[in-house]
Amino acid sequence: MSTLLEVKGVTKRFGGLTAVNNVSFNVNKGDILSVIGPNGAGKSTLFKLISSFLTTSDGEVLLNGKRINNLAPHIVARLGVVRTFQETTIFKSMTVRENIIVSHHLRSKASLLGFFLGSKQARADEAEFGDSADQIIAFLGLEAIANELASNLPQGHLRALGMSIGLATNPMILLLDEPFAGMNHDETMHMVSLVRRLRDERGVTVMLVEHDMPAVMKISDRIVVINFGEKIAEGTPHDIQNNEKVIEAYLGSEDAAIGM
Repeated sequence: MSTLLEVKGVTKRFGGLTAVNNVSFNVNKGDILSVIGPNGAGKSTLFKLISSFLTTSDGEVLLNGKRINNLAPHIVARLGVVRTFQETTIFKSMTVRENIIVSHHLRSKASLLGFFLGSKQARADEAEFGDSADQIIAFLGLEAIANELASNLPQGHLRALGMSIGLATNPMILLLDEPFAGMNHDETMHMVSLVRRLRDERGVTVMLVEHDMPAVMKISDRIVVINFGEKIAEGTPHDIQNNEKVIEAYLGSEDAAIGM
């Protein structure tokens, strides 16, 4: 597989605190790659650096060989690296479909003034975004809640809506921050299936930060383990389950939390 994203020696310092220290790994096109580690290990900070919500202190992030770190986040998103959040960013007073339509704004060809005046290009954009939203809704099986207000959605549907919002930007790489948080087993397995379909049917490369280790072991092609801001392991789920450094990081013994 070809390398799509390169994280090379990425470091983030906050004053005297080094939150991420010289972390390097590659993400191949078509990967589902998980970043795991104990609480406070630096996982979410690393995601923010990759998506340029934080600036790096050292190192670089390359997308198809071109540096993207420290660009404006919306520029990085337009280039194809899109991040979802632990707390899904939605318009609660809008329906599911309306939220997805609004999320297409990065792909707009019309100007803001054009949308205000109802220009020909703006009308074309609106029609295209409506069609795209309907396709995303059908893909994720959300037809039954398409016209439901986002404020009324349970946790599992909120996570699916967050994924829909990410898909609306037409990403090359989708960064999912704790996509299984707060879900029961059935909801988690449904979301695992959706993430796999993103990769298999839509060609989206996926990175995720997640604490649900059984789900991580089930879904991941490769896993990167972070502890105290440093990478301590990288490999397949089988490699990670049997890595002594990883076992030690998770309470220093055989631990159900890492799928053992």
